[in-house]
Amino acid sequence: MNPSANGWIKKLLKEISNNKDYSTLSEIDFYNALKLSGFIYGSNISIIHNCIENKEFTEEELSKINLILAFYFIHHNYNKTDDFINSVITFYNTIDNYKSSFFEGLLGKKISAGLLETMINKRVYIDDNLITKNFKYFITNALLFIDIIAYQKFVTSNTISDSYLKDLESGIETIVSQILDAKKNKTKYDEGLIKLFESSLRYQSDHILTYAEIVERPYTALEKYYLIDMACMAFWSDKIIDLDEQKKLIRLGNDLQVSQKIISKSIDDINAFYTLNKDKIAILSSNNMIQSFYKNSSKMVSKLIKRNSKRLLNELRESKELMVLLTKSTTRPLTDEEQKKVQEQLIDIMKSIPSLAIFILPGGAILLPLFVKFIPRLLPSAFDENRIEE
Repeated sequence: MNPSANGWIKKLLKEISNNKDYSTLSEIDFYNALKLSGFIYGSNISIIHNCIENKEFTEEELSKINLILAFYFIHHNYNKTDDFINSVITFYNTIDNYKSSFFEGLLGKKISAGLLETMINKRVYIDDNLITKNFKYFITNALLFIDIIAYQKFVTSNTISDSYLKDLESGIETIVSQILDAKKNKTKYDEGLIKLFESSLRYQSDHILTYAEIVERPYTALEKYYLIDMACMAFWSDKIIDLDEQKKLIRLGNDLQVSQKIISKSIDDINAFYTLNKDKIAILSSNNMIQSFYKNSSKMVSKLIKRNSKRLLNELRESKELMVLLTKSTTRPLTDEEQKKVQEQLIDIMKSIPSLAIFILPGGAILLPLFVKFIPRLLPSAFDENRIEE
């Protein structure tokens, strides 16, 4: 399955349709699986419950897969009568009435898996600018679980209001902001978390809820767990949540009528997650901007080459001059004229392979040296990874 190509949602649904272990999880086990994958924390590092094989997906792809898996779980447990794809599209069309910039140009289109794929691509926040995207370490939406909570409400009540969406997001924003603002000396983690939340806000209510207003609202179990975990994210700094911060979390738990056992588990979960995955998580990375650029660009280029290896090999074989120049580049630096020829011929090849269109966008030329670096590592791969065998 290739989540960056057409047809991936149908392929994913086919792969998990017979996974009874995943579909029969309890609500709390489902939520804990979301945490282990990093989905709750906005740093996807694995597939929820490992319910499909992880093929070294990018963080963006993991986020898209986990979002669909989360929708699927809610639909399977709360709305088994309606078609899954139709139900999620209807949900997104409904909330789009409150935030028209979500899916501009998609309203009114025929309901299909392809339309849902387009919606998911737009919903998962990745910076649109090619160069900025790399320097930002592919910042992914930290508040995607709000969609899942809202979808649960939608399928159980067949409606959802503008105020519900705004108040839910505003409550999280208030709790996180108050915690971070109270810190006198902000760490790199705190600064990264602030940027992550700022980039994740979608509904942005004009009325910011007070703490008193937040704790007075009625919440579902999932909403309470999520508020506690977002508070843990804000408190977590210097690789520990100290005793004073734990007391504040317990107070929040008491106000939300959440047991101390749940609070303790949230603290343990975030400590374990960040400790085990510190090298994989953007806001914990100490890399400077240039290091981050090359680290993430290398991953992206490597994946593109693997997925298009057969077609690339055929194109390269037909371009004899380019093959000669690439061979020379392994033993000596190419002249300016030779580099220009390599760039021109590579761009011609990329024009014939849609998946490599990123290289011919404005600024894409900066990735060409990385592309050349990975060419000797071409590996065989299935050409159409999303084809479903009948």
